[in-house]
Amino acid sequence: MERDLKLDISYRQILTMALPISFAILVPQFNFLINSIFLSQLGEGYVGASGVTGVYYLIFSVIGFGLNNGIQALISRRAGQDRLLEIGQLFTQSVYLILSIALAGIFTTYFIAPLIFEQFTDPALYKQSMEFLHIRIWGLPFLYLYQMRNALLVGTNQSQLLIWGTLSETLTNVVLDYGLIFGHLGLPALGFNGAAYASVIAEFIGMAVVFLIIQQKGMKKRFGLFSQLAIDTKTISTILVQSSPLILQYAISIISWEYFFILISHDGRMELDISQLMRLVFGFCGIFIWAFAGTTNTMVSNIIGQGNQDKVLSLIRKIIHLSLGSSLFIVIPLLTLPELILSFYDTDPAFITMGVPVVRVVGVAILLMSVATVCLNAVTGTGNTRINLLIEFITIVMYCIFIYVVMHKLNLSLAWGWGSEWLYWSSILIMSSIYMLSGKWNNEKSRSV
Repeated sequence: MERDLKLDISYRQILTMALPISFAILVPQFNFLINSIFLSQLGEGYVGASGVTGVYYLIFSVIGFGLNNGIQALISRRAGQDRLLEIGQLFTQSVYLILSIALAGIFTTYFIAPLIFEQFTDPALYKQSMEFLHIRIWGLPFLYLYQMRNALLVGTNQSQLLIWGTLSETLTNVVLDYGLIFGHLGLPALGFNGAAYASVIAEFIGMAVVFLIIQQKGMKKRFGLFSQLAIDTKTISTILVQSSPLILQYAISIISWEYFFILISHDGRMELDISQLMRLVFGFCGIFIWAFAGTTNTMVSNIIGQGNQDKVLSLIRKIIHLSLGSSLFIVIPLLTLPELILSFYDTDPAFITMGVPVVRVVGVAILLMSVATVCLNAVTGTGNTRINLLIEFITIVMYCIFIYVVMHKLNLSLAWGWGSEWLYWSSILIMSSIYMLSGKWNNEKSRSV
């Protein structure tokens, strides 16, 4: 039985779409945590090094994520309009684009990244980081193809199928991390680089499983996937108009976070390890937040595609209720039991003393993020992605100025540095809310995306 592609704005519809997405986000975050626990057993500094290299790789992964979100909105719009064969054309052309970007990412990592890392990274981390990245970057094409298939599943209201690809990828990664980092299961002990090999293989497995699911479910025939292999410049242009502002938005956002980690790396390895832990906390606590954000993008675009613009703000309010409510449930332990949470990672009293105020700052930032991401993704769903880029650009300028002054000029504590997240999410929340409430998104250009 083929799933209905037109969505309603009920709480049940929201949860039906968001919960599988949240599971698909939960499993990789669990994997990141296991990975960090394994690396922490190699000695001090390895987790911090994984933070620097992880954020670098994240820069390229969010480029794919930006294209993914743009494609997802376009696919969802076509689904709401019952233009099903155009979904396949969008998907095919997006594959050409994403593989080209992957090749550019590999080239950058081998020939440009070493120059940057040598100038700004702690010399003790430079060689280690570059060896890791020269392995890790080869997973990028597989990751991008995996993201494109996720856009197809979410955009066509089949988010429940995300679970299998994610589960297979994560199980592969955890098993290979255990084997390749320490030399267990008959595998060579590769230490830090073992985590890179494990991730590349796991991304290939995840991509392959999702491809098999799409094939088995008959989506290739229903949506005309790869039925027209010739390059279609008109479709590519539509994708780029929709996605390029999002790609730039996510890229500059993560680049600013890399800048943040580089500044921290000069303060000491304990500060870097705490910050890497906070990145993991953000990832875990953001599971439902990002699921509701992705749901917002798809549902807003689908509802507009049906011609029900008058229901959009009501939909956004319902998603905010669910996003904020789930975040409160998760954040309360962060605010009340920070010592216990930190002790799972490191029992050093100095580590816990430094980390407690940072955990509390991050807890409040997560609550702000739970509302801000919904509002920002609502803007994405309207099709006016240039507004997304403008909001992100203004926010990042303020963010970078803040962390430069606080951490480089004033040399304030790590908690003050992480206070930049309050500024970041508050700025996004205010600007995206003003835009959505203004009604300027409800115009003929938006409806024709």
